[in-house]
Amino acid sequence: MDSQQIASQREFLKDSLRLMIDFRFTDQHMGIEPPPTQKPTQPEQQLIKLPAPDHRYSVSLFDAIAGRQSHRRFAGSPVDLAELAFLLWATQGLREEVAPGTALRTVPSAGCRHPFETYLLVTNVTDLEPGVYRYLPREHALVLERADGDLIEKLPPATLGQMFTAAAAVTFVWTCIPYRTEWRYHAAAHRVILMDVGHVCQNLYLACAAVGACTCAIAAFHQELMDQLVGVDGEDEFVIYLAPVGKI
Repeated sequence: MDSQQIASQREFLKDSLRLMIDFRFTDQHMGIEPPPTQKPTQPEQQLIKLPAPDHRYSVSLFDAIAGRQSHRRFAGSPVDLAELAFLLWATQGLREEVAPGTALRTVPSAGCRHPFETYLLVTNVTDLEPGVYRYLPREHALVLERADGDLIEKLPPATLGQMFTAAAAVTFVWTCIPYRTEWRYHAAAHRVILMDVGHVCQNLYLACAAVGACTCAIAAFHQELMDQLVGVDGEDEFVIYLAPVGKI
């Protein structure tokens, strides 16, 4: 990539685009109903209720921030369901649904749009069979999207050969549904979506410290393989970030 191409890509980091958008013509201002902030479940899917967030999972904020570090080596011990529930609450837990299509969660999101779905690639979590799950913040529950005993083999190719992913007990995969944010911000949505997903993953790092786990955020992956692995269309919804989690 030459210097001119690099310079053109840098424009995405700036907020200049906002000045070119007439926000009177966003779907929000045109009176179109907001999209829901959570995908529906299918009638045949049963909810797996999660334990409530446990206050015993606590470390000092100073220690959590000072000790924040990416880990690529995991112990072989499982993550238990209560620990997983705490990590899910910390990253996308619902505090309040203030209006249709508007939610307050445990992480900030531009315009309260929360454009993400959390999928879990479970290989070693107590009381859960291996497979692909999705978190439902409104119910604080999981749904099994599909059982899959071959995730350990599928993860490294989908992450461009990052072999440590195969040793994780569970991999958090965040997909993005851009229209949730585009509804309010039009083309200015995409820059803030990337900011939002950073907030989510940082909460995962800090919450891992409370349950004796560790993680390593991954932004380099095979887009098509990851989309296929979680079962999304790659257009209206696609993988944007992921983080394998295991015990220290």
